[in-house]
Amino acid sequence: MTALFEKLLRQRGLSKEFLYPRYEALFDPYLLEDMKEAVSRIKRARDDGEKIVIYGDYDADGVTSSALLFDALRQYGCKKVEIILPNRFVDGYGLNMPAVDEIAKRGAKLVITVDCGSGSGEVIEELKNRGIDTIVTDHHEIPHVPGGAVAVVNPKRGGELGRRMAGVGVAFALARALNMDMNGGECDGQEKWLLDLVVIGTICDSMELREENRILSYYGMKVLGKTRRLGLKELARVAGVDLGKLNAHAIGFQIGPRINAAGRMKSADLALDLVMAKSRAKAFALAEELDELNGERRKAQDAAIEEIEVADGDAVIVAKGEWHEGILGIIAGRLVEIYRKPAFALTELDDGRLKGSGRSFGEFSLADALEACGDGLLLSGGGHAGACGVTLEKKNYVAFKKAMNRCYKELKLRNQERYLKKESDLRVDDLSGISEELFEEICLLEPFGEGNGEPVFEFNGLLSGKKILRDKHLALIVRDDNGKNMKLVAFYAPEEWKAVEAGERVRLQFTLAKNEWRNNISIEGNVLSLERLGRIC
Repeated sequence: MTALFEKLLRQRGLSKEFLYPRYEALFDPYLLEDMKEAVSRIKRARDDGEKIVIYGDYDADGVTSSALLFDALRQYGCKKVEIILPNRFVDGYGLNMPAVDEIAKRGAKLVITVDCGSGSGEVIEELKNRGIDTIVTDHHEIPHVPGGAVAVVNPKRGGELGRRMAGVGVAFALARALNMDMNGGECDGQEKWLLDLVVIGTICDSMELREENRILSYYGMKVLGKTRRLGLKELARVAGVDLGKLNAHAIGFQIGPRINAAGRMKSADLALDLVMAKSRAKAFALAEELDELNGERRKAQDAAIEEIEVADGDAVIVAKGEWHEGILGIIAGRLVEIYRKPAFALTELDDGRLKGSGRSFGEFSLADALEACGDGLLLSGGGHAGACGVTLEKKNYVAFKKAMNRCYKELKLRNQERYLKKESDLRVDDLSGISEELFEEICLLEPFGEGNGEPVFEFNGLLSGKKILRDKHLALIVRDDNGKNMKLVAFYAPEEWKAVEAGERVRLQFTLAKNEWRNNISIEGNVLSLERLGRIC
């Protein structure tokens, strides 16, 4: 083990068990509240031949949760299982009243929610009034447990057990419980084939990859690498992902966005059909369609960012345009990245109302801001500190913009940009320690994500070379005091970085990447931050 990697493990407080987690260390799913009741009700539905409807969500977590539970129920022996996913543009998020009629029309006697349902008490009561039972499986906050539900399986119901799991992680816990019920109290191992879906939903929902999620994502990467699902194989093909060399970046930035593009641009049913496809021809066609939708999403998002003009004096960006409703959250997020300010992106609906998404960071809570400043201005709105959704009358746009900025300024917040800066794991003064062996050791920490970020190195030394690539990127060569050089690349470098010149001292933050070219392997750096320290005299 290299000295730098040993130091990194000590810095993060990681043990060998983190590097090589044991699948058997997963907690007993029956420790989750109401799991026994959930399994008992599903068993009755199976034995009585009842129809079961799985009700999910339109994002990657909801799609993977729905497909996973469908497979688990069929393996358990339930023969009549259907899935309903809401439409972002018609139904909105979560289990809703219009869905009650559809569920009743299908003749279901049991509804199982995945990745939603914790705040749907009224809907669950209405289902109960129509003779339809509900099991909730979810991971969102649960201020009031829906009393009409047969079971509410949510790790946030007190204690620390699995609190950081995604919706797909909770669905997998139910799948394990069903498998145990079939096999005398122990899983037979077949449930592991569901882990390809678990790792996608967990990473795409930005869950903290520690404890339970570390185990699920670690083994999920292995299963996804040899997935049996034709749809995921075809999706990897169009995304240019080699499943044999899989990493978290490929899931979070290649596979996940294409699954999410379905719900953002058209219908999440397309992504669900892809994941569950049984023929290669269908999988091929759906993967191509999702790839096209993702391209449309990217173009629409880039065009929106280009046309937005941000006033210098605004502490909170509130932008309005004719944008696709499904990409508003992405636009707001990109505005935060570019301008380092909280942001809202709003678009006009057909009925003249404005609908939008907000993104924030640091000490400016969107939930608190909406509560303090949204009264009388919003038709609806809600969320949490870092993200929210709003709907308002068009005539209230300017007033809403002023209210958000007034709210921010009244808080007298200082130096909020520090919350956007990545912390360095290690400072390296001797570049000879950056090696292929170190890179391979760092790969043992995969998958990277929340709570287990890609290691960030910091270097303070001489910039000995610079080249601008395609007017967008920046190639740098740095040298330590012992004369050792290292190449780094800054993709889509800010203009101020491009002004740096050879002969200056710089402070850099970077992550490592392997460059393979014509059978030559080199370890390079991807620049995260650059600070000019002045020329060497």
